[in-house]
Amino acid sequence: MTAAVNGEDSFPSRSVFELDYSSTSVQLQLVGLGFGFYALVFLLSHFLSVPLSHTYRSLSSKEKVFWCLAATRAIFGVQGSWAGLRVLMEDGPLFSDKVLGQTGWSWFTVLTACGFFTFENVALHGSNLVFRSFDAPLAAHHAFALAGFSGTALHKDMGHFLPVITLLLEMSTPFTCVSWMLLKAGWSRTLMWRANQWLMIHMFHCRMVLTYYMWWVCWCNWSELCANVPLPQFLIFLVGLVLLTLIMNPLWLHKKTMQLLNPIDWNFSDKPAPENGPAGGKAHRS
Repeated sequence: MTAAVNGEDSFPSRSVFELDYSSTSVQLQLVGLGFGFYALVFLLSHFLSVPLSHTYRSLSSKEKVFWCLAATRAIFGVQGSWAGLRVLMEDGPLFSDKVLGQTGWSWFTVLTACGFFTFENVALHGSNLVFRSFDAPLAAHHAFALAGFSGTALHKDMGHFLPVITLLLEMSTPFTCVSWMLLKAGWSRTLMWRANQWLMIHMFHCRMVLTYYMWWVCWCNWSELCANVPLPQFLIFLVGLVLLTLIMNPLWLHKKTMQLLNPIDWNFSDKPAPENGPAGGKAHRS
């Protein structure tokens, strides 16, 4: 295996990118590390927001959970964007061999992403259970993400180019987090909120271009992918890519564009957002 380095089945003193990723023990530890780190970010978001944010204290319990999840997703969005940009721009093993290429850092990324998506699914479905709600596109997104990255970790000879570049789709996540938090704070008529919204919409356009590029990579390497990627794993990836290309990205892009024109919290109500920020004034109504 390209990225495997002989060593103990525990964290040695050398770099985390030089572990023996063929070891199930090392893999589980890194999945646990990803889960624990993002669970900690979720909890810190709550404990820091309580004393620091009047907006947070005024939210309902369901909105508080969404606030903390948004902050957690934003942090993962930074990690995913960094990893995706690196694999896209670095002339290394992953870019050179888009079907079988692996590196130590790509293994680290895949395994910690598994931890995040495990946490995300637990938090999402736990929240849905408690508050009796269900967001089908989001649930499908995270289910395919967890299945895809778990399958990549289990099939140790698979290349990491497509899984890691998929994380670049998280480029919009930090902007989505900022947009929603400012919206709840009543800043929806400020230049800051509008600038963030424009950047977020641009990121969603970039997401669509990225999915087209991923289809192009699949087309150019189709025979190699069919020969080296297990069929169930390949189908999970292709179905997920179809859903992203035809449904999720266009739907989210449409909603975010409409939100710029008429600031509405789509997640919790169809009412215009409050305006308590520096811009002041009455809430806009459609």
